[in-house]
Amino acid sequence: MKDLIEIRWHGRGGQGAKTASLLLADAAFNTGKFIQGFPEYGPERMGAPITAFNRISDEPITIHSNIYEPDFVVVVDDTLLENVDVTSGLKKDGAIVINTTKNEKDLRKLLNNYDGTICTLDARKISVETIGRYFPNTPMLAAIVKVSKIMDENIFLKDMVDSFKHKFAKKPEVIDGNIKAIEMALKEVTFYEKK
Repeated sequence: MKDLIEIRWHGRGGQGAKTASLLLADAAFNTGKFIQGFPEYGPERMGAPITAFNRISDEPITIHSNIYEPDFVVVVDDTLLENVDVTSGLKKDGAIVINTTKNEKDLRKLLNNYDGTICTLDARKISVETIGRYFPNTPMLAAIVKVSKIMDENIFLKDMVDSFKHKFAKKPEVIDGNIKAIEMALKEVTFYEKK
């Protein structure tokens, strides 16, 4: 991994993009990395577009701003592709990870013919099958770990088990579904390499 990895998340209020970015920061911190995980606040309402960010490094991080040239972009809701420039500043050797069932050709059109790596995951299907409801953030969190290789997948999975046991101590019935969502997502990410 290079010294600093920057990730920008795009989602809608209530979909858990902010929570996923904070969970990623915690997991990376637990492996000894220096981290930042923070949202950009706009109109705080359900369904409104939101942006969150991660910086993960082997060295102390001295930058304190939004991320304008990310290595990776995560799109939690593919309806944002029609009116948000999600590839803005995305490095050509990076990748975009999208929760979608669209094919590569349609995605490249929606992304203004972005020629970098596109990774897709049907987070809706995974979360409904494993959690019983539509919570795209858990599968998308696993997808960005898979794509970015920020940490070993087994270490990430163990960290998430511990995190969910703490977070859902009063609702233990949701732990297994979330872990299954992560395991399934790690296996089901589709890669469309850069052209």
